[in-house]
Amino acid sequence: MRSPICDMLGIDFPLLAFSHCRDVVAAVSRAGGFGVLGATAHTLESLEAELAWIDAHVDGKPYGLDVLIPENLVTGGAKGITRASLAAQVPDGHRAFVRDLAARHHVTLPEEREDRDAPAPFDPNVALDMLEIAFRHPIRLIANALGVPPKAMIEMGRAHHVPVAALVGAKEHALRQVEAGVDIVVAQGGEAGGHCGEVSTMVLIPEVVRALDRAGHGHVPVLAAGGIMTGAQMAAAMAMGAAGAWTGSVWLATPESECSDVFRDKMVAATSRDTVRSKGRTGKPSRQLRSAWTDAWEGPESPGALPMPFQSLISEPAIRAADRAAEKGDAAAREMVTYFVGQGVGLVDQVRGAGQVVQDFKLEFAEAMERVMGLVE
Repeated sequence: MRSPICDMLGIDFPLLAFSHCRDVVAAVSRAGGFGVLGATAHTLESLEAELAWIDAHVDGKPYGLDVLIPENLVTGGAKGITRASLAAQVPDGHRAFVRDLAARHHVTLPEEREDRDAPAPFDPNVALDMLEIAFRHPIRLIANALGVPPKAMIEMGRAHHVPVAALVGAKEHALRQVEAGVDIVVAQGGEAGGHCGEVSTMVLIPEVVRALDRAGHGHVPVLAAGGIMTGAQMAAAMAMGAAGAWTGSVWLATPESECSDVFRDKMVAATSRDTVRSKGRTGKPSRQLRSAWTDAWEGPESPGALPMPFQSLISEPAIRAADRAAEKGDAAAREMVTYFVGQGVGLVDQVRGAGQVVQDFKLEFAEAMERVMGLVE
């Protein structure tokens, strides 16, 4: 396939798969796509182990790494901030709200984490250390979300001859990213799971492509993201000027993914209207499956989400505990189960292996292109 993304990454089909699960990353790359491992939840030690495992199971195929270095964080990127020092600042009212919500859904909250001296969530300094580890492996891409990557990240990419990608939700963000030195722009529409903006993918892709071209940056490839679950959607995005697709939610409905069986069942049953943008998970707007958790944080009794990174300190333990209780068959706990997922969840009607998803994308893409060419006399 003639795409600048294929040339840059050494792949045959410009389908990128973001996943927190190493099994998905390896399976996608082996099948001809490009797996991207989300590193946010890892420690430096666990990331080294995950990358070593991918190296051993990817059959020499290329893959990448995604970190999350927020440009705007209330802690300001200061060094030495620990999980414990942040936890001490969480208001009692927010803790009580979570305890009451959990109790109503038969969820037992865990004790305080033992690694209280661990770095705070979303620590940018840890993310840069992760990149240092990544470059000990045959990484072919590094990516960042929630703002312009720090200069150090871009310099690392240059030094190792590895392209740097960044996610954007508006054309002005895309221009800032390219001017900062980013090599690939991932234009992510509001349909996307996780942190996202409000502009739809159908509007955002041509808007970003046009803005970059008019500013003299037309050589910078744009990946389309947000609600893309099929090869036909990928073809449509590329018809609008995208060089490929960046996908996430579709991989959650695979047996290899990190999700619980309960969540996968809820995905299959969900419609595109069953997601919501809420600050209740991380403190920044992120799209996730609607649940008792999201309803509570958006409801009249909510104390309001805390800013990132504080909100994650109270949300993540509770949501993981709900998963565990739901897996044991508790119906009330099941109501609390949620995860980051986009509006494309309405297109999920079964669980498929990650490799099969790649093959289905290729077939659907080819069929869509044939339909379009059939309209041309």
